[in-house]
Amino acid sequence: MGRLQNRVAVVTGAGGGIGSAIAARFVEEGATVVLTDVSEVAVQAVADALGDRGSKVVGIRHDVTDSTDWARVFGLARDRLGGAVNLDGVFLGTQAAVAEMRNRGGIIINMSSIRAMVSNPSTVAYDASKAAVTALTRSAALHCAKQGYAIRINSVHPGYVLTDMVQNVFDRQVDPEGSRKQVMAAQPIGRLGRPMEIADAVLFLASDESSFMIGSQLVVDGGYTAQ
Repeated sequence: MGRLQNRVAVVTGAGGGIGSAIAARFVEEGATVVLTDVSEVAVQAVADALGDRGSKVVGIRHDVTDSTDWARVFGLARDRLGGAVNLDGVFLGTQAAVAEMRNRGGIIINMSSIRAMVSNPSTVAYDASKAAVTALTRSAALHCAKQGYAIRINSVHPGYVLTDMVQNVFDRQVDPEGSRKQVMAAQPIGRLGRPMEIADAVLFLASDESSFMIGSQLVVDGGYTAQ
């Protein structure tokens, strides 16, 4: 406990799934957390639940595709909470975070996927977007290192994780349970991942325990990409 004491974290997509698990893990470790999501109702519900743990938690609506919204989020983190040292986002988020952190340092964690490494003919656009996140992370990490900024940037690559969104996909199939078992059978570990297992990996990258890592890809996939 306390690995993120006195730190401020901005976690996007925190209205549910992996994002809310990351936020909960960060609060447990002592961070003050700004939770953002495009759904104000969802993110406020998570913020209210985490606020009961005695830590500073703020939930706000946030459109990650809007550059002015990023400025608003970091402005809030800086003015109300005293800074921001962690981010779960992509291009606009990385750009905004580097501008905010270059004079004092920080940590950026971009959420990619195993689909950046192994492709699926049915998910071409998704695979391409996640591969772009990986390339962006590497380039931005090297840029910050060359500029002498004390900013570490890495990416996390989850495998198949049982979130509400994934369960909804199963539920839309003709044979939901059969579809679920089929995906589970493709995992060497024999099961789907849990949101908190991804959150623990993100926590590691957000802590000083990963201080020698920049531009790295942390894969958490139950062995899927090892096949």
